[in-house]
Amino acid sequence: MDRVPALEEPLKKLLGGPTAKVMADQLDLHTVGDLLHHYPRRYEERGQLTKLAELPLDEDVTVVAQVADARVHTFNGGRGQRLEITITDGSGRLQLVFFGRGIHKPHKELLPGSRAMFAGKVSMFNRRMQLAHPTYAKLAADAAESETDDGVDIASWAGALIPIYPACKGLESWKIAKAVDAVLPSAREAVDPLPRSLREGRGFVSLPEALLKVHRPGTKADIEDARQRLKWDEAFVLQVALARRRHADAQLPAVARRPAPGGLLDAFDAKLPFTLTEGQEKVSREIFDDLATEHPMHRLLQGEVGSGKTMVALRAMLAVVDSGGQAAMLAPTEVLAQQHHRSITEMMGELAEGGMLGGADLGTKVVLLTGSMGVPARRQALLDLVTGEAGLVIGTHALIEDKVQFHDLGLVVVDEQHRFGVEQRDALRGKGKQPPHLLVMTATPIPRTVAMTVFGDLETSVLDQLPAGRSPIASHVVPAQDKPHFLTRAWERVREEVDKGHQAYVVCPRIGDDEEEARTAKGRKKAEEAETADRRPPLAVIEIAGQLSKGPLQGLRTEILHGRMQPDDKDDVMRRFGAGDVDVLVATTVIEVGVNVPNATAMVIMDADRFGVSQLHQLRGRVGRGSAPGLCLLVTDMPQASPARARLEAVASTLDGFELSRIDLEQRREGDVLGQAQSGVRSSLRMLTVIEDEEVIAAAREEAVTVVADDPDLDRLPGLRTALDALLDTDREQYLDKG
Repeated sequence: MDRVPALEEPLKKLLGGPTAKVMADQLDLHTVGDLLHHYPRRYEERGQLTKLAELPLDEDVTVVAQVADARVHTFNGGRGQRLEITITDGSGRLQLVFFGRGIHKPHKELLPGSRAMFAGKVSMFNRRMQLAHPTYAKLAADAAESETDDGVDIASWAGALIPIYPACKGLESWKIAKAVDAVLPSAREAVDPLPRSLREGRGFVSLPEALLKVHRPGTKADIEDARQRLKWDEAFVLQVALARRRHADAQLPAVARRPAPGGLLDAFDAKLPFTLTEGQEKVSREIFDDLATEHPMHRLLQGEVGSGKTMVALRAMLAVVDSGGQAAMLAPTEVLAQQHHRSITEMMGELAEGGMLGGADLGTKVVLLTGSMGVPARRQALLDLVTGEAGLVIGTHALIEDKVQFHDLGLVVVDEQHRFGVEQRDALRGKGKQPPHLLVMTATPIPRTVAMTVFGDLETSVLDQLPAGRSPIASHVVPAQDKPHFLTRAWERVREEVDKGHQAYVVCPRIGDDEEEARTAKGRKKAEEAETADRRPPLAVIEIAGQLSKGPLQGLRTEILHGRMQPDDKDDVMRRFGAGDVDVLVATTVIEVGVNVPNATAMVIMDADRFGVSQLHQLRGRVGRGSAPGLCLLVTDMPQASPARARLEAVASTLDGFELSRIDLEQRREGDVLGQAQSGVRSSLRMLTVIEDEEVIAAAREEAVTVVADDPDLDRLPGLRTALDALLDTDREQYLDKG
């Protein structure tokens, strides 16, 4: 887990420039330690063949299989030649294709009955999966054949477990195995991060032994020993980092915020036209208990779309205003900030008009602050904040600017936390005289293990009850390429919903205006690359709206909405859609969170395969918000066998956000989950899978709490400190700190 000088040796010195460059560019491996922690994905046994039927489309794979037959075809009047080889494993078949001069060597070597390792990218041609021009290394029929042309020492693998590494173009699994052989002696110098008592108490092998066994196992028991140990290292080091964060936060001072009896919160509760759900009551108690302490609250509030998170957050904000402080809510888009401001002022009524004629004596001002506000309104909002006249502020990134000052910021509520970077959240928290309390909200359900791993420094509250009156949503995949008549029927369904007096959304991944096309050369290049890879650019709002108005939805009142429209124009469109003056809203994902139009019953998501599972679930949550049932149609051109189609079928099959979050996590790779994109640091998880290893993570968390309570600075555990320094550099620790 750690890097000591031997493990910090650059790969270039040991492997040579070209190999080291590919490893750095393609796999982000730079040192001996990096390569030692690049573990095999799986192991092949001699005599045991891979299941070709389970290969993922569009991924680099390594398979061990047997040649079934080989045929040479000619084309272009005999001028061109193509070699087609079929390989099999008894359960499935896969086509290999070679062209031109590249056919001679494989035609001579890959004879029917021979076995080899093949590496390449799985693609689809004429509805059949294939590897085009794969690299390969023949496996000897007996130990007498010692090496292939690639220098793979097959004899040393005879009868052994063959490690299959995550590979890339230009660096097949067997070449990585050879590179690992060159650096493996350095594994003996790895310093162990686990405290000796923990290692011995749990019966783990040492770190050097685990590294040797994971790369060159003699038996399956060796693999199990190594995996157990290396998973523990990853879980434990992360949990120690999080435990140190929690310990440090507990030492920070904060102002205890308790609601005043008979104050603003009580007045608000008294005028509510409904009773809170049990879940809302329970979560509110947890939050009020945290607010009453003299160190900052760090709480994650997660709940499905429509579970009443905003109500819980508003009551917490009012409690803070009661105690003399101010509360700020940070929203990711202007549309959502405006919607929150509107709904909060409506819910509060005269309580939101403190100091104004007709306002309640107990009331406070509720201000909105966004980047596009006019100068007079902005100046007044800033004045209300610095004087303390405004107890509540709802805003976008504009809240973070230097000129925004608070009288006494006591609580920060971050809505849809995944839409904000670390620095943005930190800047807002830094505006309190003392660290303010923090409530982070998300409508993306997060499995318990992810919450423990990613949000391990936040206490977690879950709202899993939906308020009464939510309607069911039916979801279906529309395969536009395979069955064009399904798409025709989708537009008929939209018309039927409008005929019943309802409204519909059509969502596209791109805006599609001239400004967008010209914004960057990079964008154009990506679009060109997409087309050359047989993939057209994503569908765009402006194009689709035009096609629908002249075609299948002709005669319906259609409007567009996207993030680069003027704020007043956006607000106008949303108001008219909310009032029922617009039949169909063609939009980008700007409607993903917070938009509430109970009369909207249908949603068609174009190019649905270009959205993530959680995003599709969020979008779908915009329909079925009234008494009529909702309909969500996921339109895609992807073929049936593709992972993208499987993902869409999974979304269509369940409305359970927690189940979908598991599927999302399983398909996305662990690194994404741990905020790799936000921190800019490679994921530290190579062995641990946060979905499957719940017990390991929970046990590691307990051990970490004990270790940190006993020795917060890890003075007596230098190996563990080294591991933390290596895996959790400053950027990554900050990422973990802010969730």
